[in-house]
Amino acid sequence: MRTIAFAIALFAAVFAAPVCAQSAAAASADARIEQDAGRPRQLHAEAPLAPGPPQDAAIQAVAPALGTLIAEALQNNPELRAAAKETEAAGERVRPAGALDDPTLEAGLLNVPNRSWSLNREDMTMKMLGLSQKLPYPGKRALREQVAAKDAESAGYGLRETANRIVRDVKLAYFDLALTGETVRQLQDNRLILDQFLRVAESRYAVGQATQAEVLRAQTQLGRMSEELLRMERERPVMEAELLRLLGRRGNVAPVAAALPGIGDAAFSLEALQQAALRERPQLLGLQSAIERSAKTLELARKEAQPDFDLRFAYGQRDRDPAGTPREDMVSLTVAINLPVWRKDKIEPRIAEAQALREQTLELQQSQQNEVLARLRQQVAIAEQSRRSVRLYETGILPQARLAVEASLSGYRVNRTDPLLLLDSQMTLFNYQVSRAKELVNFNKALAEIEFLTGKQMY
Repeated sequence: MRTIAFAIALFAAVFAAPVCAQSAAAASADARIEQDAGRPRQLHAEAPLAPGPPQDAAIQAVAPALGTLIAEALQNNPELRAAAKETEAAGERVRPAGALDDPTLEAGLLNVPNRSWSLNREDMTMKMLGLSQKLPYPGKRALREQVAAKDAESAGYGLRETANRIVRDVKLAYFDLALTGETVRQLQDNRLILDQFLRVAESRYAVGQATQAEVLRAQTQLGRMSEELLRMERERPVMEAELLRLLGRRGNVAPVAAALPGIGDAAFSLEALQQAALRERPQLLGLQSAIERSAKTLELARKEAQPDFDLRFAYGQRDRDPAGTPREDMVSLTVAINLPVWRKDKIEPRIAEAQALREQTLELQQSQQNEVLARLRQQVAIAEQSRRSVRLYETGILPQARLAVEASLSGYRVNRTDPLLLLDSQMTLFNYQVSRAKELVNFNKALAEIEFLTGKQMY
């Protein structure tokens, strides 16, 4: 803002000098020019070439604000809450998977003659009460429970992956919103300068000291900047809506304030990051659980060739015979097994299916690992390049662009600089400022992607 205020004052001072020299008001205008011209130069001399305390303070102000938004998203995001419930449901399926089937209770009449329907005429007529229980072949229940446990484990990793993705998306949306806000601010400030430039150019053109090209060029640049400002102001609600969606907010809520992030000195070791990703990325851990699940499923499919058991117990109560002689009650105990004789039609296809699914999961894991490693390489390259670009802007390009604006202003004061060159210098400075902001955002976006790919917060 100090640079913008200086540029406006200096524009007004320099461009007013030739015009005011033609009238009695020129003397007082010249005095103001000399007074204003000295102040900005002192300000620029004091301006640091590298980021100073104001930028560091801005970074400190951004971190807690972004952290608060991330905490809000982790608490209120509906997608994350749904994933948490899915994980909870998967955990509840583990114990039932290894449980026995419900026993069966039977009650009835056995061997009742169909003519007399008498319960004491025939010796084999009895009232029966029975209980049966199915028992899977040893090992099947444990395998079924282990398969369900691996499903629950995969769901847990899926929940972590969803949480990490939402954190990344919040950061990306926040950085986009911050870039939009910074661009709007730069556009507004530079539009003030161009408006001042246009007024001076029109005043000089009215007294014949400026060409029509100067006026038209200033009008064109001002129109372009106004159009760009309108476009950015249209984009801001869209980006804000995406951030609010991730935060789980509803209805009419207050706008989210986003400040431009800073740049850190974090060192990037590609090998260490890749190892961390293979070790801690929830998506890859979930695939490893799926591989282990498929191994258990294959073992269970092979055990289907072993028969299950059906244990039955029955108690038969018999009435006295017609002469009143008591009859003994009867007890029955039987064991039944299924005969897995249709091996080629039922068991072998299931074994082949389990083998194919296991191989598919192995290939999918390899594919995902390759993708993660490649994306890490890309994001590390982007982060390093963006950081170098930001440093270059801060230590070289922007200071030189500011000096170019000052030199153009000084040259114009003595009629040695084309006013269009002065305008181009100011527009170049504006473009560099916006480019620096974009590189800052690209650097922080790359950090967010790296954290998502490695599965943990690292920077």
